[in-house]
Amino acid sequence: MARFRCACGETIATSGSIPNPGEWHLLSDTDFDAFEGLVQAEDVYQATTVMYRCPSCGYLWIYWDGLDQPPSLYAPQHQPGQGRR
Repeated sequence: MARFRCACGETIATSGSIPNPGEWHLLSDTDFDAFEGLVQAEDVYQATTVMYRCPSCGYLWIYWDGLDQPPSLYAPQHQPGQGRR
C-alpha cells in the first residue's frame, strides 16, 4: 500500500480502499464546462487534479502538476467558534 506522512505525523494512504475516503479530485469550473452531452467518467477523471486531505489535521496535499511531482501543502485557517469540517 502506497502512503506518505503528513506534516502533522499522520499517515495518508494513496492506495488500498476504493474509493479512497482521503482522496479527492478537483476540477475547475472552466474544465468542467468543456464537457458537453454524454461523457465518459474516465475522461472526467483524467481531467481532475488529485488531492489528499489529512483526516487528523485537515491539511490539503494538492498535486497540481501530477502525481510524479511534489504536492503543494495547504493548512486550514480555523476561525474562533468554527468547528472543523
